[in-house]
Amino acid sequence: MAKKSKRSKRKSKRTAIIFWVCLILILTPFMVLGWILLSAWLDTGSPILGERYEGDLDPAITKNDLDSIRTSVRTIPEVENVELELATATLRVYADVDDNANAENEKATAQSIYQAVTSVLDAGTYFTQTETKKMYDLEIHVYNLAKNRDSDEFAYVIETKTSSMTEPILNVVSEPIDAALAQQLRDNVENRDKPTPTPDESNEITVGGGEEAEPVQEENGESGGESN
Repeated sequence: MAKKSKRSKRKSKRTAIIFWVCLILILTPFMVLGWILLSAWLDTGSPILGERYEGDLDPAITKNDLDSIRTSVRTIPEVENVELELATATLRVYADVDDNANAENEKATAQSIYQAVTSVLDAGTYFTQTETKKMYDLEIHVYNLAKNRDSDEFAYVIETKTSSMTEPILNVVSEPIDAALAQQLRDNVENRDKPTPTPDESNEITVGGGEEAEPVQEENGESGGESN
C-alpha cells in the first residue's frame, strides 16, 4: 500500500508539472500581445520620430497635435473629408472638397488649411529649420474628385512648405505647365499604340498587268518591201 501511495504521489506531481508547463506555453503569446498593446496605449501622445533625425525635429509633432489639426480642418466649409499622414519628417494633409470646385477654389481652401495647421503648429517653430536642426516639411493636398481623376473637371492643388522655405508655394498639379508639350506627348503615345500597317499579298500591285510580254522580232528589209 505504501508503494502504491508513493507512485500515485509521483504521478500527481508529474501531472501538475505538465499542466503548469502547458498553461505557461499557452498563455505566453497572449501575455506578449497584451504587453505590446499596453505599450502602444502608454505611448499615445508621444512624439513620432525617426532614428535618423535624432537631435532634430524638436519640438516634435505629437498625436494630440494631429488630432487638433484634424478637428480644425474639418471646420472649413469646403472640406468634405480630411486625412493626415506624418511620415519621417513630412506632415501631409489630404483634403477632399466638393466635386464642382475648380483650381481657384482649391487654392483658397489650401490656404485656409495652411492657416488651420499653423494655428496649431507655429510655422516658424515646426516648419522652419535652423543652422543646427532640421524641422518638418508640410504638404497640403486638395482635390475635388477622389475616383474619376481622368475627367476634365479634375483639379488637384498642392501647397508646399519645406523647412528651408520662408513662405509656402501653391501648384496646380492637374494642369500641365506646358500645355502644347503635354498634348504632343499624348499624341506621340497614341500614335505609338496604333498598329503599323503591313503589306498584304492580296493588296500587292503588279505592274504591267501580270502578263509576260512576247518578244518582238525586227523584220528584215526583204519582208518589209522591195529593195532597190
